[in-house]
Amino acid sequence: MSRRRPLSLKFRQLLGASLALVAFLGFTGYALDQAFREAAYNSLEQRLQNYIKDYYNGMEFLRNGALDMPQRPPDPRFSRPGSGLYAGLIAHRLRWESASSLGRDLPPPTMMRAGEMRFEGPLPYKDADGRMGEVYRLSHTTIWETPNGDVPLTFAVYEEAGYLTRQVGVFRRALWGYLGLAAGVLFLVQLLVQYWSLKPIGRLQRDLEFVRNGLGQRLGEGWPKELDPVVESINALIESERSHLDQSRNTLSDLAHSLKTPLAVLRSRLDTDTNFDELRRDVSAQVQRMNEIVSYQLSRAARSGHALFAAPIPIEPRAEEIVASLEKVYAGKGVLCEFDIDEATRFPGEIGDLQELLGNLLENAFKWSQRRVLLTVKQETVIGYRRPGLVIMVEDDGPGIAPENVDRLLQRGVRGDERVQGHGIGLAIVQDIVRAYRGEMKVDRSGELGGARFLLRFPPLF
Repeated sequence: MSRRRPLSLKFRQLLGASLALVAFLGFTGYALDQAFREAAYNSLEQRLQNYIKDYYNGMEFLRNGALDMPQRPPDPRFSRPGSGLYAGLIAHRLRWESASSLGRDLPPPTMMRAGEMRFEGPLPYKDADGRMGEVYRLSHTTIWETPNGDVPLTFAVYEEAGYLTRQVGVFRRALWGYLGLAAGVLFLVQLLVQYWSLKPIGRLQRDLEFVRNGLGQRLGEGWPKELDPVVESINALIESERSHLDQSRNTLSDLAHSLKTPLAVLRSRLDTDTNFDELRRDVSAQVQRMNEIVSYQLSRAARSGHALFAAPIPIEPRAEEIVASLEKVYAGKGVLCEFDIDEATRFPGEIGDLQELLGNLLENAFKWSQRRVLLTVKQETVIGYRRPGLVIMVEDDGPGIAPENVDRLLQRGVRGDERVQGHGIGLAIVQDIVRAYRGEMKVDRSGELGGARFLLRFPPLF
């Protein structure tokens, strides 16, 4: 059953940004449209209210009860029939309409409480030709003082709904036109930003292709900080795999070279006239030697590298196990091993490498110490790194190592004293493991115990 291929990063970014852009512009357009409609309605209501005030200022009731309206209306359209702006008044046994209302059957205002004002619409009306239309109406009821007493009246001003509709329509066309233009420009900008922001991903892809085709040894430098851990891990993986391959080749070459001598000895003994017992001893000795060579080479191959991203390992329990075994071996010397280990420290690698490091260093310290051995482990926290650095120190109160002999003792097969039993490869193994973890090893004199001090420092990890 085929699985659906995940969407590309470019498409995901484009889709997400486009949806956000459409949602933002849509919400912005809707909000501006509603705000303009509300402002247009408020403006219309305020304008009609001003017309009512102007009529109030110019009209009066005569002593005979007749209504005298102003000779010049607030707006000339009130005088033109069908102009779209109308006025009307109702009172007790009185009704008045502006000249513009001629031929229009407008919805009459209703009497309300004194001082009440009401804005309504759109309301339907019919003209003289039977055509239907819509108007907005602002009505106001007041008590008017006349020579014959107070008269309650309601004044209403009307405006064709088409004016407001056309005004809103013009605004909407302009609004959505400009927003559409802005969307197009922002989409182009988004494409440019996407190309610029994803350019390092394309470069990473090309660099990986070069490495895969053998045209490059590692990924380049100058990456954004978000890609630095990824590039660092990939480079570490490439170097680790290359180191494993080189180590495997070296191991096979060393194994073949190491076996040549015992095989040549066996061959020469078979070609010579040797008695059975002597041949048996020689064959046994050479087979034992070959077995040791094979065991050592396999052990070295197993230690040829470390797993990247291995889970951190607590150090103190492993150190206690190794020291307990060494105290039995060197029980006659009565060596006391002291710990100064930070409980929070962890070894960022394989357990076998940790055992080789501690085992070889502690065994060397037990072998050369007089009475005391000190194991110190602490971490070095660096801001910006995922895992802190690690420092391991093993000190003893033995004779120490002269500075001029340090490099020679770290060579494979060299022993500090030929009278002391050993193969002379323990410190070389430690050095190989430290290098595999990109650490450093320093050998000097212990300031506290006076003997040798082996200092291992492992860098922090992203």
